[in-house]
Formats: sequence, structure tokens, C-alpha cells
Amino acid sequence: MVHFVTAVVAVLAIASLSDARSLKGGKKKGYKGSKKSKYPVSVGSRPYFILDSMEESELKSTLQKCAEDVKMDKKSDWSIGHRGACMQYPEHTLESYYAALVQGAGIVECDVTFTKDRQLICRHAQCDLHTTTDVVTRPELNAKCTTPYTPGGSPKCCASDFTLAEIKTLCAKMDSSDSSADSAEGYIGGVASFRTTMYSNECPEVPTHMESIELVKDWGAKFTPELKTPQVDMPYEGDYTQEDYAQQLIDEYIEAGVDQSAVWPQSFLWDDVVYWSTNTDFKQGVALVGSYGDYSLSASDFADKVAPLEDAGVMYMAPPMWMLLDLSGSGKMVISDYGQYIKDHGFEIITWTLERSGPLTTGGGWYYQTVTDVIDRDGDQFELLYALQTEVGIVGIFSDWPATTTFYATCMGL
Repeated sequence: MVHFVTAVVAVLAIASLSDARSLKGGKKKGYKGSKKSKYPVSVGSRPYFILDSMEESELKSTLQKCAEDVKMDKKSDWSIGHRGACMQYPEHTLESYYAALVQGAGIVECDVTFTKDRQLICRHAQCDLHTTTDVVTRPELNAKCTTPYTPGGSPKCCASDFTLAEIKTLCAKMDSSDSSADSAEGYIGGVASFRTTMYSNECPEVPTHMESIELVKDWGAKFTPELKTPQVDMPYEGDYTQEDYAQQLIDEYIEAGVDQSAVWPQSFLWDDVVYWSTNTDFKQGVALVGSYGDYSLSASDFADKVAPLEDAGVMYMAPPMWMLLDLSGSGKMVISDYGQYIKDHGFEIITWTLERSGPLTTGGGWYYQTVTDVIDRDGDQFELLYALQTEVGIVGIFSDWPATTTFYATCMGL
């Protein structure tokens, strides 16, 4: 596996960060995405395995005909690479993003956090380096962790514990740990049985946000960065505020010449989304839903909750899949009251995350909790996608294996 961004590009991207800080709210027209991918799309064999797993139905017949007649050679913005293609590739690596792009993801996610020297990198959480890299096996770096690894302990290693230069020495890996291990090398094991370590062996790097932008841009695809909630006190070191952090993310797209129309910045902190909508030209902010009790809100309570988003002109909301669905008396997957409230208020809906639960023979777990009674095989993923498309009307879905959502989107003309 080769590195997909050269050292020269990496150095230039890092060097440009200080200049980007001065671009507050500016707009530079430029890259908007392309209909053409760098290489032909390849969905591989998994979508066909899922298709064969389906029970006989009209939807299965439709998809079978598509599989026979339609060439799977185009990407789709409906298919969003969640942390890349992290069912099989180490999440938030250039290798994982590359795989998502090959699989036809029209939009790719970089979860964004910051380092000790305030550089933006792609990690799912500010403090996940102990499970997503080999940092605990590096004694000199392990010692710098907020809570260093010790046998039987609970390490906590944060991006803000290290400079970018130090993080660039690490090897990214599948997100996993084995707390019963008696050594650091054992601790970084524990990979789920449906995942693999195959793509971790050539020491994939932790990418900068700018490196992710350059790769996705090179493929003609689009962007949905998530500003991760800080796990350190803000303002960081007394003068780096949450707004500085939110603006820094936007400035890097401006610096890279990316038009706002190709970017959907996300955050679970709705104040970030309101900030982007009211203070920048990047108006496609996505309000991620992390208050799962909201599933049971009344219509009036929902209206009160989303009023700040509406006042700011926010257009997108993104709850997990299960919050959008319910089961009818006959067992059909239908839109939930919560999903209907979102539609009634005029928000576009994105959801997460397909292909994250492993085999679905036991009901799918957390992501399927409102429809688990009708989930017992991998083929039910296409039935779920059909409900999300036709009942809810989602405009995009995150997937740990975008080939699956690309296949479905292609067959449905999405």
C-alpha cells in the first residue's frame, strides 16, 4: 500500500495552516466536486452477497434486475464514507478514504480534532489514540498520554497530548483494545471478528485534515468534516476558543480552494452549526443528533429544541438510523414520529451508520433498536435502506462499507 499524499504535499499543507487562520469568513470560489472519479468505481462482491441474503420480495427482484443490467461505475453523494471504509480499513487513514472513494462514496468524512500545537487531524475523538494507533507501545510517547498505559489500567491518549510531528510517527490501526492483556502489544489487539488487521501492517499514518481534503479533491468527491467535541477545557490553553476551532476547520477548505457547495460540516454541538451558518459562507452545516431521548419528544418539545437551528437557517439534521424508524402493526418499517417532526420542520435528513453492526443475524444491535424484530440477516440492510429512502426521504447515509450504499443508490437512481 503506497502513501496517497506525497511528503511534499504534506509539508505544504501543514505550512499553510498559519496563513489559513487569517481567512475569517472569507470565500474563495473554486472546487465544487466532479461527476467523474479518478478511477472507475468498484463495489466488489459484498453488495451481491447482501442481495442473495434477502428474503424474496419485490425489492429483491428490483435489485437483482439492476445487478444484472446496470454497470456499477458511478459514485453517489447519497453514499457517504463513514471514517472512510472502516469496516475493513483502519478508520481515518488515507488508505480508508481511498477505499471509500474506490467504492463510489461521493462524500467522505474526516472527523476533525486538534493536536497540542493546534493542527487539525482526522480522528474520531480527541482522546482515542490509545485504541486507534500504536502509541501505547512507544514508551517515550506513552509517557506523554493524559493517562499512560499500564497493565490492567485504562489509558487515555489524546491528540492534544502530542504535537503533529509526534503523531506523524504513529501507526494507525483498527479501533480496538484488549483490556485483559498484560502488555501494551496485547492491549492494542482485540479487533472484532468481522473486521481485519490486513490493512494495518504497512503503518498507515494519521492524516491531517488538509491531507484528507487534497485526497478527496483529487478524486472529484465532496466533504463532510465533523468537528469533534473537545475533551479538554476550552478555551484551550486560555486563548483557543471553540469558535476559533470551528473557524479553523472552515479556513482549511478556503485555503484549499474548495467551494462551500462541496462541504457539509457537522457537529453534535449545535452552537458550532449555528456559528457556521451565521458567520461563514459555509451554510450546509449538519446538526448531528446525540440526545437519543429526543426520540420520544412531543411535537411541541421538538419545535422548541430545534428553534435555534431554524433561526440560524440550518438546513440539515442527522440522527442515527433507528431514531428515524418505527414498526407498524404489521411489522413494516415506517417513519417514526421523530423523523416526521424533522420533515415537518423542513430539514433535510442525513443518517448513520450502515455496515457498522457486524452480521445482522442477532438483530443488529444499537443501530437497529427500533426495528430489531424484523432484522435477522444481512439482506435486511437493503430493506432498511428502502424504508429510509421511501418512508423518510433521507438525502444521504453514512456507511462503514460504502460499496453497499453505492450499489443501492445506483440501482435506485440516487
